[in-house]
This record gives sequence, structure tokens and C-alpha cells, in this order.
Amino acid sequence: MQPTTLQEAIQYFSNEEDCIQLVANMRWPNGVKCPQCQAQQVPYVKSRRIWQCKECRKQFSVKGGTIFEDSAIKLSKWLCAMWLLVNAKNGISSYEVARSLGVTQKTAWFMLHRIRLALQRGSLHHKLSGDVEADETFIGGKARNMHRDKQKRLMKEGFFRKAVVMGMLERKGEVRLQVLNTASAKLLQEQVRKHVVTGSKLFTDELHGYKHLASDYAHNVINHSEAYVRGNVHINGIENFWSLLKRGLKGTYVSVEPFHLFRYLDEQSFRFNTRKDNDQGRFMSALSAIHGKRVEYKELIGQTTY
Repeated sequence: MQPTTLQEAIQYFSNEEDCIQLVANMRWPNGVKCPQCQAQQVPYVKSRRIWQCKECRKQFSVKGGTIFEDSAIKLSKWLCAMWLLVNAKNGISSYEVARSLGVTQKTAWFMLHRIRLALQRGSLHHKLSGDVEADETFIGGKARNMHRDKQKRLMKEGFFRKAVVMGMLERKGEVRLQVLNTASAKLLQEQVRKHVVTGSKLFTDELHGYKHLASDYAHNVINHSEAYVRGNVHINGIENFWSLLKRGLKGTYVSVEPFHLFRYLDEQSFRFNTRKDNDQGRFMSALSAIHGKRVEYKELIGQTTY
């Protein structure tokens, strides 16, 4: 029986074989297949916790081809870390995960970023429709609170200005987030047209960048200098999401590098979009997306050039 609470999860994940079986069932619901030749004649070698294909003789583990690939950390710790991250409303720091799982902070930080990659839904989303709120927010520390060395480094890297995050929220539905270079009318309108079905009701504030969307949407504007709600016209939903996001960024993570910001947005949007699920549902949803995704440590620390 799969766990439904944190206590049950800790007990369930304490057995490495149970963890392997859970991930294997998620990856291969119709039986384990060889990733090389797709053969199903793959006996399990329990002493080494791997499978060996009788056709091509390839040996493989349940971690191969997933966010867990090439990790010496046991699945019992990986799955606990995933449970903690997806079910912590304001996120969970790498220091807390390190203390809880008995790993180093550096290892916990790498694990959490791998898990965030699994939470990334990419272009598989359907478009938002119905009543949709759109807004933008600015994220970043205040320059006067930074150490002088960090001020110089951020100015050199071009990240001194705050990051612009565009958000679109379908009322009683999902949220979409995107980091933008600037809050220009062109970029804002491109995001709306990309993520929102034409003809939907669109609610924004009085920002000029949304001005020319009336031809494609039933555009309603709320002027915050006059009121915050006018009947059904408001953007309180997306603004409430911003407050939730910033509580996590400022309260839990404290300092987020600009080039990692999109990963934390993926994390928060995943939890928000699965808010109607229970803890088990969010965990299984995340676990179902581990295959075919990988990020290396050198990429996370900016040593890979693309």
C-alpha cells in the first residue's frame, strides 16, 4: 500500500527494495523493458539491484534515464526528499533536507534541483481558458542590502536589475509563469497569446503593455488607483499567488540566483497546480515525470556553455 502521510512515507521508503519496485512500476507499468532493445526478458539480479536483458545482455538499473541517474544516493533518500519538496507549501531548504536525510548541504542542493527538473512541465500544458488573470511581478534583492562585492558581480553579469516574472492564472485552474528580460508590451502580449485561448475573458491591471489585447480577448482592466475589485473584474488570484511565491523565495530560500529563478518558479507552480491533490497525489505526479530528464552539477553552477 502506497504512503499517504509523511510518517507512512518514511516507513515505506526505509526499504530500498520497496523504493525500487515503486519507481519500476511507475516507469514500466506493463512490466520492465530493456531500454536498449525493448525486450521484456529481463530477469532481476537482486544482489546488485539491476536487471539484465537476455537479448542484448545490457544491464540497467531503475535510476538509468531518470533524474536519479549516476547518483550514489539511495532511492530511499531520493524519494523522501521528493515527498518533502512537493508537499512543503513554502518550499524546503537544502540545509533542512541535509539534516533530515543525513547528506551534505551540497548534495541536498543538487538533489532538490534535480527534483525541480521533474516538476517542470514544459510545453505539455493545455492553454488557459475562461476567466484568466494576467500580471507581472519583480523579484530580486534590494541593492542597498547587498554586499559591495555582490553588487559589482551582478552589475557585471547584467543581473543587477530585478527579474521580471509574467504570470497568468485561470480562475479555479492552473497558473503559468515565465521569466522575461523586460516587461515590454511585445513580450507580455506574446506570453498571453501563447498561453491563453483566444476569446477568453482576460483580466489585467492598467499597465500599458496589455492595451492591444482587446482584439483577441474580452479584456477587462482594473485600475488600482481607483479600486482593487469591481464586480468580477480583479486580479486578486494572481496577486495572491505572488505573495505565496515570495514567501517561499524570501522566507525559505532567502537568496535565489537569477539564472536559477525559473527552477523555483517550476516548483511553486507545480504545487499550486496540484493543490487539489493530497500529499500522495502530488508525490505520484512528480514521480511520474522523472524519466528522460537530467541536469548535471556543472550545468547548475554555470560551467557548461551552450
